[in-house]
Order: sequence, then structure tokens, then C-alpha cells
Amino acid sequence: MKILAFAGSNSRDSINKKLVTYVASQFDNAEVEILDLNDYEMPIFSVDREKHDGIPPLALKFAEKIDNADLLIISLAEHNSSYSVAFKNIFDWISRIKDRKHFGEKPVFLLATATGPGGGKHVLAAFEARSPFSGVQVLQSFSLPKFNENFDPEKGVVNEDKKAEFSEKLSAVKNFFS
Repeated sequence: MKILAFAGSNSRDSINKKLVTYVASQFDNAEVEILDLNDYEMPIFSVDREKHDGIPPLALKFAEKIDNADLLIISLAEHNSSYSVAFKNIFDWISRIKDRKHFGEKPVFLLATATGPGGGKHVLAAFEARSPFSGVQVLQSFSLPKFNENFDPEKGVVNEDKKAEFSEKLSAVKNFFS
């Protein structure tokens, strides 16, 4: 199985990147590629720019990586109750590729974390509301609040209740492919 994982953040020390990296490591015998959105920095989307310059090659490359994956694991950063600008810009550009739904009808394990008690729940809700229109099949979603208290880079989720929830959702995603 080929897994494409990325955080919806361009922060060098992204807690969402830490979470998505840990989650991707839980899939034994999978070929995992973890993307960094900093490698896909493009001009801010505009219709005028698209008419003048076309779709940036990096958007096409990002879409190709999605197409080559069996599963997407995405951990969304929440900025002002919505997507980060880095994620939204990629989302906008790949939406302009002809005859394509954003995420190519791929199954997704959707995650979010934050240092506060909300755990990115608003951005998860926004993404899930868009998913039927964006070529996304959300298999499971998981929100981890209070990241610094509830996550250890080596142990993963350490809060017992959230750990049990995560384990159940991880198993459901794995079972989808068995």
C-alpha cells in the first residue's frame, strides 16, 4: 500500500507534521511518503494568474503524488477556525486541474491537532463538509486537543481516552484495506 501523508501547515516545527508522521509510521509494510508543504510553495491562486500563466507545475506534481497513493493521511492545521493559507493555496490550485476532483476520490485518514482544547475541530468540520465535492472519502477523522500534554513523539497519543479513540480509528482505516 502506498501512503501519502502531509500536514496542512508550512511551519518548520508543525505539531500537525509531528502527528501525521507518527500516524503514518503505524502502518507496517506500507510505502510511506511524507510531504512538506514548503516544497510546494506557489503564487497565491487567482483566476487572472491562471489565465496568464496556467497551472503551476508544483500543483500538477502535488496532484500526481495524490494520484499515485492508495491512502492519504492529512493532519490539518487550524488557522482562524479554517485551513492554513499554505494548504488552502494548494487546494485551490489543484481544484483548477481539468477533469479532476481535488483529491482524486482517494480515501483519507483525516487528523487535526492544536495546543488548545479545540484540537482543530473547526478545520476538520470545514474539510468534511467539503469532502463530497472535493473527491475525498474520509474513512475516519481524529482530533487531538492540547497537543503538548497529549502527545509524545516516541509514544504517540498518551492521553488514555484519546489513545483508545485513536487506536479504534487507526484499526478501522487499516481494516478498510484488508
